[in-house]
Amino acid sequence: KKIIEARARVISCSRLLPRMVNFPKELKTFCNGKCQKHTKWKVTQYKKGKDSLFAQGKRRYDRKQAGFGGQTKPVFHKKAKVTKKITLKMKCEKCSALRMKNLGRCKHFELGAEKKKKGPTIHGR
Repeated sequence: KKIIEARARVISCSRLLPRMVNFPKELKTFCNGKCQKHTKWKVTQYKKGKDSLFAQGKRRYDRKQAGFGGQTKPVFHKKAKVTKKITLKMKCEKCSALRMKNLGRCKHFELGAEKKKKGPTIHGR
């Protein structure tokens, strides 16, 4: 019974979105490429590339849209999500190996911002 309660607690906590994620611009981790050891990796936020005009789906869509008849495919309007999933692109500084890391959803994402210090704050006047 205790195990079931603990699992329920973990599941309910995992559903909550973190308000802010702060990730370092550089980190040291293992490189599976040529290095085969711990090296420095440069971290950037992944951005989607420009859509190709010659992809099969785009060619099919343009062919169907051509001529008279108006909009032929449904246009999506029921946007439900508030956040986007954050994906990081990591590059090894030695061998230039690339690795993607999915962070999931968060309201606010920062890369390389100063860490917040814990403990009592003393305000001087």
